[in-house]
Formats: sequence, structure tokens, C-alpha cells
Amino acid sequence: MPSPHSPSREVFIQGVTLDGRTFRPSDWAERLAGAMSSFRPGGAQMGRAAHIGYSPYCVPNLIHGVRCVVVNEALRELEPMAWDFVMNFARDNQLQVADACLLPELPATVPATQSG
Repeated sequence: MPSPHSPSREVFIQGVTLDGRTFRPSDWAERLAGAMSSFRPGGAQMGRAAHIGYSPYCVPNLIHGVRCVVVNEALRELEPMAWDFVMNFARDNQLQVADACLLPELPATVPATQSG
């Protein structure tokens, strides 16, 4: 599992095929992340509420206008079969995959004004 002092590594499964086509259906990211919703801290203990939100390990996102699923590498250790499922989904559908990490958004800064 990643060190608590370093950002988590993530894999971005992008909704663009290796030959540049947009992957369909348009809700593929939500469907894939929904299938992974039970893989979360607390797992099965979530019971009936497990379906209400996405797993923090597999989240749909829109990045620069491209639908993506951001998969945290912690999923690989938590549940290797779930990791294999999402990676095989990307491979079988010839989707572009990138290793990266999402950085938290910085608050907007107010430009310093000159007095005088």
C-alpha cells in the first residue's frame, strides 16, 4: 500500500481507444465504477449502503473533456481480482491507460495589490 506521506499512485483509464476513437456508451465510466462500488474501506460491512456511492479506489471522472475512470493502486492489494477486472476491461476495449496521480486542487489565490 502507498506510504501515507506520498500521494497515491493511480491509473487513468481513458474513454479514448488506442486508435483515437471515443469509447461508447457514453456512461461507460459510471458503469465500470458502479461495478466496483463495493470495494471500499469497510467493504462488506457497508451492507445495504454500499451501492450509494463509488468506491474511493475506482471513481469516474471527466478530465479535459475525456471520460475516465481513476483507479487507485491500493485496489490491487485490497482485491487483486477487482484490479484485474478493471485492467482487463481497459485492455479488452483497447482503451488508453496512463499512470499518474490526481493532485488536490489548490485554492484560488488573490493577486497581491500594490498600495501607493
